[in-house]
Amino acid sequence: MRLFFYNIAHVIIRKFSWLWTIFEWLNSQLFTLRYDRKLESIIFAEIPEGYELVPIKYLPTKALIEFFNRQPEDAYTYFHPHGFDEKSVRSLQRNKAFLAYVLKDKTNCIIAGYCFIRCFFYGQGFRGRMVDIGYRGKSLGTAMNKVLNEVGFGIGLRLFETVSKDNVASYRSALSASTVKVVKSMPNNELYLEIVRD
Repeated sequence: MRLFFYNIAHVIIRKFSWLWTIFEWLNSQLFTLRYDRKLESIIFAEIPEGYELVPIKYLPTKALIEFFNRQPEDAYTYFHPHGFDEKSVRSLQRNKAFLAYVLKDKTNCIIAGYCFIRCFFYGQGFRGRMVDIGYRGKSLGTAMNKVLNEVGFGIGLRLFETVSKDNVASYRSALSASTVKVVKSMPNNELYLEIVRD
């Protein structure tokens, strides 16, 4: 059933974007009613030393777009959870059910990573992350997964993600940060995973 709704959502996004816009607005309102107070009590213990965690709603839109623009083309082979243009980014910043953060390097204020949970009012969330090209190999993907787990499990969500076994770094990051359960194997060597709370 979960996979059914996942597939339906992707069909709506691709073919009926206006309907998805309405759903996102309604979902944001209902999510806020159910989870807003719980979010206030989250304590982050997994932020790596030398970095700060900043919600994207407090970030200049231009800074986030610049982060996306400086990533190489291959970074988007497996990562396409939303649009990366100004209109799309502003919409995400306003969406209270889209819990997204950046990791900023305190030394030079550069955005080193981006992570999010796309939340649904009925208690599920889908997580994702991207590490800046200049910060790969520093275990920041794993650290961001742990941050997302703190958020998602902290407010009582069930967490899911899709990851391709061909995307070795992301696949290893998903496994090293969390206990996962394979819900279903999908086309193109992708796995639909549930993140299991330890």
